[in-house]
Amino acid sequence: MKNQFSLTNKELDDFKKNGFIGPFDLYERDEIIEKYKRIRADLFDRSYAAYNLDNRSVIAGYDRHLDVNELSDHITKKPILDRLESILGPDLIMWRSELFPKYPGDEGTDWHQADTFSHASGAPQVVWPGTDFGGAVTVWTALTDVTEENGCLRFIPGTHEEMVYDESKNMEYKPEDVNQVEKDGIKRGFFGYDYRNLQKDPDFVPDEAQAVSIPMKAGQFVIFWSTLMHSSLPNLTENQTRMAVTARYVPSAVKIYPDTDVVEEYGSVMELENYGVVPVRGRGDYSHNRIALKNLRGRPFELSS
Repeated sequence: MKNQFSLTNKELDDFKKNGFIGPFDLYERDEIIEKYKRIRADLFDRSYAAYNLDNRSVIAGYDRHLDVNELSDHITKKPILDRLESILGPDLIMWRSELFPKYPGDEGTDWHQADTFSHASGAPQVVWPGTDFGGAVTVWTALTDVTEENGCLRFIPGTHEEMVYDESKNMEYKPEDVNQVEKDGIKRGFFGYDYRNLQKDPDFVPDEAQAVSIPMKAGQFVIFWSTLMHSSLPNLTENQTRMAVTARYVPSAVKIYPDTDVVEEYGSVMELENYGVVPVRGRGDYSHNRIALKNLRGRPFELSS
């Protein structure tokens, strides 16, 4: 069924070929500026947050759609979900959101892929039925203007169908390495991890000659497979903070955080007592996952159609 914002046949073909599509407009400029102000104000109040972490934790920005109303509304926007239905089908859940600030002077993020998302936690977080390869579709929304100077995304098109990293390998968290790892003269690590530890081929070097940069205006979003080789540039500015929010979606049949009550990442432990995936479209079977039908402030999530 075609929806208002469904991908065209050409867009869908491009997505299948390249692993990403966009950017697309979502919010008007004045709207996203005001929305960002409200989000920033609410982020400091962790009284309803799903995880008992202070704001110094690297993962304090995880899953704030579960307590920040503006983000609860964001993940169910029709322009997002119509396009995702073109890719993933009619029964969708949103399983994780992350806020990604990049402050002036911050390092870039190294090239990486994510399939099971076990690279940091040591155990699969995403398990597709009947296959050992799946990943998630990520919606990356710019809350500020995003440029090459302040740290935009970069993709290597067509790299989403084969993993060059083995997420079951050990990748030790070293907070002292944040903003310290230098590769080819550019500071770019992975929030205290080094993705080179997961390479199947230790001599593998991403083909950056094929990479494309994705500048975006505040209020735009881009869609990509988590298995696509992606990275971001350093923030070389003196006074521009780049801020983005990601939301990760899979079909409702996918198992999320199976057989565990806690997740350990980036030196922190997240207890899943208050966590749940959010059904955002369709009427799939959700019995194999923890479910959140309203956020932790009591606001119901809109089941979009």
